[in-house]
Amino acid sequence: MTPAQRSNPTRKIRRTQLRGDRTRDAIIGETVRCINEEGFAAASASHIAERAGVTWGVIQYHFGDRNGLLSAVIVDGFQSFRRSIESVSVPAGPSRQRVEAIVEAAWAAFSSPESRASFEILISARAGRDQIQVGELESMASDMRALSGVLVGDRVDLGGQDAVVGEVLWATLRGLVMAQMLTSRTINTSRERALLVDLITGLLDGLAV
Repeated sequence: MTPAQRSNPTRKIRRTQLRGDRTRDAIIGETVRCINEEGFAAASASHIAERAGVTWGVIQYHFGDRNGLLSAVIVDGFQSFRRSIESVSVPAGPSRQRVEAIVEAAWAAFSSPESRASFEILISARAGRDQIQVGELESMASDMRALSGVLVGDRVDLGGQDAVVGEVLWATLRGLVMAQMLTSRTINTSRERALLVDLITGLLDGLAV
């Protein structure tokens, strides 16, 4: 290290922050993998620390406690979900192509590891199996439901029924994700998603008549 580097505290602080951010992200990522691979019940503080290769003190430093860590996973999942939905590219052309693009993009966002882990935490907290800040998580769930409109937005003209279609998308895709969470075998949901596309396309074409 040069004398100039040693005398630059801002650079040292920045490097420390970057290492801290990487550690924080790694712990969240390992928590997501733990929940998806072993279930919510296995995501104990000690087990997460062991899987992440850190001490419990490191987790406390970044998140305060286990509840803080799980809340951070929810926030991370929500942000990832929002980015995925808002980056959807809907092609110009027949209504079916546009609806398919929205449904498939929404499915990818809902079924992502981060989203599935967040969903399992929300269910567990709601069921009272953990002392997570339920009020905070319910608020986050409400925010996620509000994103239903983002699934459609102004990309497809649904004659003012955007909120209804968004809610159907939300409920259907979340239900498919839950079905996958209940079994270790991979469930092929392509037929269900195709039917969802048919229903929304039929509504869209009917409004266009």
